[in-house]
Parts: sequence; structure tokens; C-alpha cells
Amino acid sequence: MSLPPPSANQAYCDVSALEAGMIRLVLAHFTTSATPDAVSNSPSLAFLLQHSTKHTKFVFDLGIRKDWKNLPPRTVELVKEPFHVDIPQDVVESLAKGGISPFEISTVCLSHVHFDHIGDPALFPDSTFLVGDGSKQIPSTDVIALNHLLPLDRTEYISPVDWQPLGPFPRALDFHGDGSLYIVNAPGHLPGHINVLARTSGDGGWIYLAGDSAHHWDLITGKGDIAVHEGTGFSRCAHADKEAAEQHNLRIRKLCQIPRVRVVLAHDEPWYKLNQGGPAFWPGKILSL
Repeated sequence: MSLPPPSANQAYCDVSALEAGMIRLVLAHFTTSATPDAVSNSPSLAFLLQHSTKHTKFVFDLGIRKDWKNLPPRTVELVKEPFHVDIPQDVVESLAKGGISPFEISTVCLSHVHFDHIGDPALFPDSTFLVGDGSKQIPSTDVIALNHLLPLDRTEYISPVDWQPLGPFPRALDFHGDGSLYIVNAPGHLPGHINVLARTSGDGGWIYLAGDSAHHWDLITGKGDIAVHEGTGFSRCAHADKEAAEQHNLRIRKLCQIPRVRVVLAHDEPWYKLNQGGPAFWPGKILSL
């Protein structure tokens, strides 16, 4: 199992984490390895990816919007309980810390359309939005899926049907056409869920942005299984297709075995605790392995 080797003068991406809100996760809702009372105050991370030669600016996920209380009432009630969100700094404020305006972002790629990833698309009026084609299949009963916020004239629904294998993943799209950034089909969590695999150096470093493929590292390492739980107002499993999510997490586990690949989850509490306020966040960047 391997990833494509670098070519001569290989293009890559400088990847920076962006603060985009905090969310409370009851871990027993996600992994069987958690005790019933275990709670994680987790980030809802976004990422800025800047191409090394084209200098284009690509943002993966937008986190949580500051004015979430203005969302539809049923969504607001579910966000209040059990998620208890807090947004000291949203993605626009995070970009501004390094002098970047939303108008400079050419592409916003959303792992999926849940409220803690879609942010406020209206704040990026010049960006093209990339969303997995399966997002169009999400039923209206999923009140935390906010497809209706996407700008119709600037949203591209991308289908993985013709994408090519990449490492452990059956379907991936070479976004720039130069091997610097791949969009990876990531089935399981929600229809249309996608991840990003980006080169972080010209000599073989990589980062995998896993979105909501897993909400806890035990699901990647195999220490826990995807939980099925009783709840009110939300599905009994955090993933729409539990079996597909399990298979995808197995692929991420294989990816972790490849040298010089860093994996970061959207709600990666351990990674956040190590890096909060440090140089991995814009205007700094995540160091390449």
C-alpha cells in the first residue's frame, strides 16, 4: 500500500488549521469504548490549503456559524441540546488573523452539510462550493443538514463515479491535476461525505483531513466500534450507513500505516489540545511530516 511518489518540482499545499467553534460531544453516542458519562469539548476544525505554485486558497469546511440561533427552530433546539456549541472565533475571523478576506477564497469544499461544517456560506460570496453529490439525497427530516444554505449558482455537486483509486481509497479526485490535493470519497457518515488528502511537501509528506469519518480516534485504531444508541431528536447512530463508515475507517487505519502521513479528524480533541494557539493555526501552518 502506497501513495503516489512525488514528481520533479512536485506541487504541494501549505495547510493551516482554522478555529471554527467548539462542540460538546457525548462520546457514548459515537464509540462503544466510551463510558456513559464521557463528554468531549471538541473543536469543529476548518482548514486553509494554499497551493505552493498557483497560490490559490482552498478552505475545507467552515465550522459553526456565530449566529446559529438564527437557524430554523428545530435545528436550534437540537444544537442547544446535546451539542452546547461555543464559537469564540469563527472561520472568517480566523482567516482575518493572517490577513485573508473571504473574497480571496477561490474554493470552499465541504466534507458534508451538517450545521457544524457548513458554517455560513453567505460570508464567502465569491467562492465556488464543492459538495458531494450524495448531499442532494439527504431527507428533510435531518434537521442538522443545511443544504438550503448553499448558493445555487456557485455550488458544484461532485460525483465520485469516475474517480480513480488512491492508496487505500477506491475513489479520489486529483483536484488541481498535479497530485497536490485529492478529494476522497468517504462514505458512511452522511450521503455525499468527502475527505481531503493533500501533499504537504515536495518530497513525500501528506495530511489527511478526515471530516466526520470518525468522531473519536478509537474508531480508527480499532479500540472501539461505532456506537448505536437511544436518543431523542437525532438518529440512533451518528452515521447514516454504519457498515460503510466502518469500512472507510478501516481504510484510514491503513493510511495511518504509510510513512509521513498525518491524519486529523474534524473534531480531533487530542490534536487540538496539543496545538491550540500554536503555529499549526493560521497564520502559521501544520508542519509536514
